[in-house]
Amino acid sequence: MIRVLLVEDSATMRHHLRESLAADPELQVVGEATDGADAVAAVARLRPDVVTMDMMLPTMSGLVATEHIMAEHPTPILVVSSADRQEMFSTYNALAAGAVDVMEKPRGDASDADWGRRLCQSVRIVSRIRVITHPRARLDGRPRSGPAPEPTPTTPAVVPVSETFRAVALGASTGGPGALTELLRALPLNFQPPVLCVQHIAASEPFAVAFSDWLAGQTGRDVAYARDGTPIGAATGRVVLAPPDRHLYVRDGRLRLSDAPPRHSCRPSVDVLFESVAAEFGPSAAGCLLTGMGRDGAEGLLRMRSRGATTFAQDEASCVVYGMPREAALLGAAAHVLPPARIAARLVDLQPDGGRR
Repeated sequence: MIRVLLVEDSATMRHHLRESLAADPELQVVGEATDGADAVAAVARLRPDVVTMDMMLPTMSGLVATEHIMAEHPTPILVVSSADRQEMFSTYNALAAGAVDVMEKPRGDASDADWGRRLCQSVRIVSRIRVITHPRARLDGRPRSGPAPEPTPTTPAVVPVSETFRAVALGASTGGPGALTELLRALPLNFQPPVLCVQHIAASEPFAVAFSDWLAGQTGRDVAYARDGTPIGAATGRVVLAPPDRHLYVRDGRLRLSDAPPRHSCRPSVDVLFESVAAEFGPSAAGCLLTGMGRDGAEGLLRMRSRGATTFAQDEASCVVYGMPREAALLGAAAHVLPPARIAARLVDLQPDGGRR
């Protein structure tokens, strides 16, 4: 039985959540909270397997409640939020604070027909994620357990790394907003190699589209979604994201978008980006695979390494979900296994001028 705590101040929405979850015999609502302070106390008292979290709450916001929960009693949190711009930004802040996924509230249109089924499916998936005490919890000196041993990788043939990166490719899924923010903040603002990024976002398009603005605000960098046919040179000094539900890849010196079938049930796919960067730039590229469920990106990172690229995987201790990076480590795809800020420092160190111009 998966035990669920509902955090929502609207009685109507709480009823909708309760009725939707009741349709699944393996999901049990063990408590309800109407503000963030009550939610924090309920998590400590009830120790649920999953929390569904609204963002706009009285007394204590959903964001602050998420920060407290992930610092004090780490629990998988599914944000259930509206597509209001302010609320979307709070949602991404909550994801950076340790919440693991987001689902849009019912819209009141035809898309609501299977909303209950999707909610149950999301709760089931979130319940399987082994969350960590979020790094913000360490600011007050509280201890945390040490990392588990790293997998022993095999080592593919490696071509010597070139002196200058022509592109840096990043891939992330669950926990990615926080990891990407940490990595990009640690790069100098005048870091010149284009940074091409695939971030899996399961939420609807309005949430996904707002991600570029949120990430730009968090990092102070120029962040935008890719446009098909843009020359890679036009992305110098910028962070370029794969748009919602489109593969991003590089061919003949241009950014390309595709509606090709998903890879590993993902579109955009990290593998698609990494494989194209391996073919286009070979040893003049770097690839970084960050926190996330599944295995998307592991084989692509191996392809990059076999073509001479510098490759990184996020370490287990800093991952929200040590899935994709673990697969990369097991394949021997990652030359370096580090937390995001140290990945950024290493990228800078490997450039003859720190990547600046």
